[in-house]
Amino acid sequence: MKQFKPNLIKAALITSGVAFGSSSAFAQDANAQGIDEATVEVIQVSGIRGSLQRAQAIKMDSTSIVEALSAEDIGKLPDTSIAESIARLPGLAGERRNGRTSGISVRGFNENYVGTSLNGRELLGMGDNRGVEFDLYPTEIISNILVYKTAEAGMTTQNIGGSIDLQTVSPLSAKSTFTFNGNIEKNAEDSPNPDYDNQGHRLSLNFVDQFADDTLGLALTIASMESPRQEEHFRGWGYATANAANAADGVDVPDGTLILGGHDSFARSAMLERDSVAAVVEWAPNDKLNIQVDALYIDFVENDVRRGLEEGGPEWGGVNYTITGVENGLVTSGYHDGFLSVIRNDARSQDAKLTTIGVNAEYQLNDSWTLEVDYSTGSVEKEIIDVESYSGVGRAGIDGRPLAPRSWEMTSTGVMYSDHPTLAPLDLTDQSLIRLAGPQAWGAPIIGSDAQDGFVNQPTFEEDLDTLRFDAKGFVEWGVVTGMSTGVIYSDRSKTKLNNGAYLTAPSYPGDEALPSVVGVVPLDFIGINGILGYDSLGLYNSGYYTATDAKLVQNDRLGDTYTVDEELLTFYTKFDLEWEVGDIWVRGNVGVQVVNADQQSTGFSTTSDADGNTVATAVSGGADYTDVLPTLNLSAEVAEGQFVRFALGKVISRPRMDDMRPNTQASFAFNDNQITSTDPENGPWGGSAGNPELKPLEANQLDLAYEYYFADAGYVAASFFYKDIKNWHRDTSVIVDFSDVYIPELHQGSQGQTPGTFLGGVSGVLDGFEGFVRGYELQGLLTGEMLHDSLEGFGLFASATFMDGEVDAAPGQTETRIPGLSEESYSLTFYYESNGFEFRVAGTKRDSYLTEERGTSLALVDATKQGGTLVDAQIGYDFSESGIEYLEGLRVTLQAQNLTDLEDIQTSASDARQVTQFQSYGTNYLLGFNYTF
Repeated sequence: MKQFKPNLIKAALITSGVAFGSSSAFAQDANAQGIDEATVEVIQVSGIRGSLQRAQAIKMDSTSIVEALSAEDIGKLPDTSIAESIARLPGLAGERRNGRTSGISVRGFNENYVGTSLNGRELLGMGDNRGVEFDLYPTEIISNILVYKTAEAGMTTQNIGGSIDLQTVSPLSAKSTFTFNGNIEKNAEDSPNPDYDNQGHRLSLNFVDQFADDTLGLALTIASMESPRQEEHFRGWGYATANAANAADGVDVPDGTLILGGHDSFARSAMLERDSVAAVVEWAPNDKLNIQVDALYIDFVENDVRRGLEEGGPEWGGVNYTITGVENGLVTSGYHDGFLSVIRNDARSQDAKLTTIGVNAEYQLNDSWTLEVDYSTGSVEKEIIDVESYSGVGRAGIDGRPLAPRSWEMTSTGVMYSDHPTLAPLDLTDQSLIRLAGPQAWGAPIIGSDAQDGFVNQPTFEEDLDTLRFDAKGFVEWGVVTGMSTGVIYSDRSKTKLNNGAYLTAPSYPGDEALPSVVGVVPLDFIGINGILGYDSLGLYNSGYYTATDAKLVQNDRLGDTYTVDEELLTFYTKFDLEWEVGDIWVRGNVGVQVVNADQQSTGFSTTSDADGNTVATAVSGGADYTDVLPTLNLSAEVAEGQFVRFALGKVISRPRMDDMRPNTQASFAFNDNQITSTDPENGPWGGSAGNPELKPLEANQLDLAYEYYFADAGYVAASFFYKDIKNWHRDTSVIVDFSDVYIPELHQGSQGQTPGTFLGGVSGVLDGFEGFVRGYELQGLLTGEMLHDSLEGFGLFASATFMDGEVDAAPGQTETRIPGLSEESYSLTFYYESNGFEFRVAGTKRDSYLTEERGTSLALVDATKQGGTLVDAQIGYDFSESGIEYLEGLRVTLQAQNLTDLEDIQTSASDARQVTQFQSYGTNYLLGFNYTF
């Protein structure tokens, strides 16, 4: 049987000491297949072109359909987080959250449907769910990133979207280095909050070396970062039906005309502090044994303040208003006589720690067979303290408090306020006027309707994942089968959430008092308001200033969203490597099957209310046990020199969201006249929500076809088509249930003293069994300038375009068919110049609107629509190793600009893009950096 040899690009990179993520395996392949290093030109490449060339070599050599990203040098990806780098790959799209690219969609599925691994081991996220928040992982620890768009048997992170493998350096294969990186970061916008800065920094140290006659290798990375963010944020409460009687003379208000109901807008400042340590120790005492231990520790704290106003408006706010402009069914301008404005000084602190350790031992039994055992353990601890603090012109219930009259005009970014045409404005920066007390009667019965001066949400998360796997792999000669691997994998995962919260009351209650420790004025000019007074609400809470009343005494969703989910997976797999000749065409590939047995169990609480309105909680549990069989096939045919046709079939699954797997149920009763008298169960007084501990995985059958033409060591074009036939999807839906077993006559009479005539109501929850599809086309290419003309040497262009469509059956009574993360069109373009040490790069990404989620009430995740947009970054730098100045050799200086065009995040109503529900603007970030290799 003829054996394939690695292509010359791959072989040259191996012999030059460039470390692929599994470089020891690549090197073994090279040795086993008899590569003569003396006959291979060693490619010493660095910088932008080197990065693209290595990534192309990985992509070219794979039998699966993959995308690859390689660091320009050890610890030197060109971005502040891996999210920014990954988002530029074909078929992928980034999602900004609070000004940072954090989420990643692969082929239309966001990170909750994408598997993420570190050196092949599943990686825990640091968010609320399985999805990884990629901006929390530093670029300095990463050598290569592989995105598997098609699945292979043996991959534990097979998912509907795909799988992303983050690879650290292999110290016995990499060159020895000692590198120091430093960056000064500055936001273009001055901090609107006086107690926050707009400057930060990044520092990292990378060390790689070999010892004991090159049998022991060590790679160590220590990284620290402080990164600021500034944000202008408008959020509309929604749009209500306008009252035509409030129109000014000459203004026509047709029936059904909508008007902004109110807003809460703020100026946000944040500082992310992240400390990371990554270490890899590799020991190869002889040619048969290789042992590698790698560890990663990340400690991140993000503090932010959000200071602004919460104000009711026309209809919802109960204010007197006049309409002065209407356009195509939307009120565009008007004025109102005033609202008792709530000055919000909110603050949030997120503190999370991730630890993961892996041990891998590989033993070569003979020339053909290798045994491997791998164990890893990981844990995440995360706590969020989110404080709301209210102030205004006096406590709720006090007579004679002044209102804040205003005129307003709707714009493409939300609302813009100005002075009322006849009434005097109210100065909310007047320290003698503003009092620390809730100006609106928002309190619960447990504390009194006038006693809520703030609230704190304080959820905590703990997650653990232990994995043990055994593998055997080797060369065989069974016709077209040239290799085989088989193994068993056991993983044990547990996630716990405690949804804590409390009502906050100032010590002056039932009176009010002046603001303590004012830090200054926070401008709100982006909505036309001069500003509000800022103070340290988080400091007040942490000092014990407020009286805290536990919210779970009366809020059923506290214990109703407190749970533990345990998940054990036992996986068996077998994969065969294929190789044969059809005429002059050699075909490679693999075929395999993976059998996954899942045992999922969860515990939580069922909550309702007693006759006094207090929460009654009962412990509940649930679970399921089932098995999935996942066949896969990947084929790659080199139809001509450098031209590959790839084909893949497979069945893939994504594990259910862990927050959906909780067994909790919540029952609620609405004290609203209209609901009390309603005979429609969906609009009646009874309601609730529930988890589903018996959810099966999301499932799809997928087909992939790709053509790739590699015409240079850094040049190629590729086109691909994919189709995912979704056989099982999850949808939030509502079912009608009977609430008679929780009916309490003393409590459930309603504000009119009417007993409800029915005990039926809707319970929202997650059900599976929905079907759909996603299909798409990807085009990509890499071109260097010298291919066109010698005078263009050093120039290069990498571009991609992705076109997708897809939908999933809507739940009964609902219309939502979109898939979270899917943009119909997305584009990426990187233009660079690199010559004689000088480098320049401009990178842009663009995506259409897409469905996502954000934090709503009680920090719960709720669906939202983002409009997408174009994000442009740029970098210029000089590598002094080309300068001829001996004492500066090893120094590289760069200047980066992120978000050059100041891309705004805009969310709108799905039915009318003029109905802006959220607007966010962050400004441009600049980084001046240096990299010195000793």
